[in-house]
Amino acid sequence: MRAILLWGMLLLVGGVITDANARSIAVTGDMPAATVQDRMAFYEDPDAQLSFERLRARAPELMQQADAMPTGLGFSRSAYWVSIELHNPSSEPVSAFVRQDYPLIDHLSVWMPDGTGGYQHWETGDRTPYDTRPIAVRDFVFPFTLAPGSTQTAYLRFKSDGPINLGLSVVSAPALLNITSSEQLLFGAYYGGFLVLVFYNLILFLAVKDSAYVYYMVYVVAYGFYMSVHNGLAFQYLWPGSPWAANQSLLLLLGISLLFGLHFSRVVCSTRRWSPGLDRVAVVLLVTTAALLLVTPFVAYQYLILAYSLLTVLVCVTILVLGTLSWLKGSVPARYFMVAWIGLMVSVLIYMGKQFGFFPHNFFTQNSFQMGSLVEMVLLSLALGARVNEMQKLGFSDALTGLANRRKFDQVLPLELEKWHQSKSSFALLVMDIDHFKRINDEHGHAVGDKVLAALGQLLRKNVRRPSLACRFGGEEFVLLLPGAGAEQAMGLAERLRVLVSTKPLAEVNVTVSIGVAVCDSFAMTRSGALFEAADTALYAAKQAGRNQCLLYELPTEERRLVEAV
Repeated sequence: MRAILLWGMLLLVGGVITDANARSIAVTGDMPAATVQDRMAFYEDPDAQLSFERLRARAPELMQQADAMPTGLGFSRSAYWVSIELHNPSSEPVSAFVRQDYPLIDHLSVWMPDGTGGYQHWETGDRTPYDTRPIAVRDFVFPFTLAPGSTQTAYLRFKSDGPINLGLSVVSAPALLNITSSEQLLFGAYYGGFLVLVFYNLILFLAVKDSAYVYYMVYVVAYGFYMSVHNGLAFQYLWPGSPWAANQSLLLLLGISLLFGLHFSRVVCSTRRWSPGLDRVAVVLLVTTAALLLVTPFVAYQYLILAYSLLTVLVCVTILVLGTLSWLKGSVPARYFMVAWIGLMVSVLIYMGKQFGFFPHNFFTQNSFQMGSLVEMVLLSLALGARVNEMQKLGFSDALTGLANRRKFDQVLPLELEKWHQSKSSFALLVMDIDHFKRINDEHGHAVGDKVLAALGQLLRKNVRRPSLACRFGGEEFVLLLPGAGAEQAMGLAERLRVLVSTKPLAEVNVTVSIGVAVCDSFAMTRSGALFEAADTALYAAKQAGRNQCLLYELPTEERRLVEAV
């Protein structure tokens, strides 16, 4: 395969002074960034053996204009030469810069005009120490000087084991300062957003102790460092003296991101529960990623890049399948999860389209998946929050009936009583019990008994509306909290539920229920236990009176007199 060769510029901002019939770029001391896309010439050196002197001597023969440049070249061992003709239309010497804004170039050889008819020469790239660059920036910026009225050609030679992107522009010092200042501000916001997400989720992890937060934080940190390598910031600030780290860290951090991103996806999407088979596929990918990570420090970059590219595709497809399956199963976290990953995939496709020549190289296409990744991290954080809510809901739910459980009842009842004490509005509690439930289990089996409980739970969910709450208290006993309900309303609902149960078989079994009702409207209930005991007493009385009926608890006369006196 041949190397990916793209052209473009960082910012398409106007104003290049040029002769319409010439390809030279007119250079001034205050010019904005000028594209060289349609003005540069190029040559592919398949053997990567051509010297600068031989190229200059044969330039008219070898160099082709940019409009003949092929696209979608893939990986290659070739070297690529680019020439840019620069013209100084003024009567004074002028200095400016040629900028290459894609920093992941292994070997970059540059010859820039020095103002005397000669050339300044640099051998740099991310395979050489950072201090080989003439100007300390995250990418590559090369100064040049043109004598008054002169025209001279700048030459650049690109050679890389990975894809080559030509993000070349000619820019004056003031314009370069403005561009780099704006970029630094954007990078600061981007990485600042990552730090906020990490610390925010660290606090949540300390509060809820959910391991998914650990996987998320490692994923965010690894991905953030991966992007810093991709942007050239890591080489500039973290390991400027280590070209090995500048190259291998890209793959190591990508591998860590894939490892923890996939593991995080398994946990959030609950694939072990929804699809054990697909979960085993994810585990195989996790083991493969871990094995590749172990050999990465010891294998050359050019042999690993294709393996990591294939692994990235497999992991991303697997994650999307995991999320889709979980979403179809009704998982709320999976909704945020899928929107996050689909958004990231779209931004990656835009970037890859730029890599293979389908889109131009500009600020948006170069940084598309960086912007997409920050949006993804925010949405994944929301998915974690939805997961916590879902786990809390499951912790307060009865799996068989789908109603709230006793734990939820014990939490809500004191709160509702506190509201009642403050507002003195009505509040009622119903305790319901299935009549002769043991006989149902004995005659039909426990499986049928479970179906009866599930059917009753479905009936209650259908007929008990918020803010009322229906709970399975335990066994065949259910409780209903009715905020704002007085004796008449509570007894009306109880009777309606009793009739519904008795007139329609549950799971093909004829069932009746007894219901006890207690109301906090005419007397004080100082303890939640007292209210429940009152309703339970009424339930016991209904059982004693023959079952299949509803009874309202009433205070004994002496107790009522004491309450009224208080």
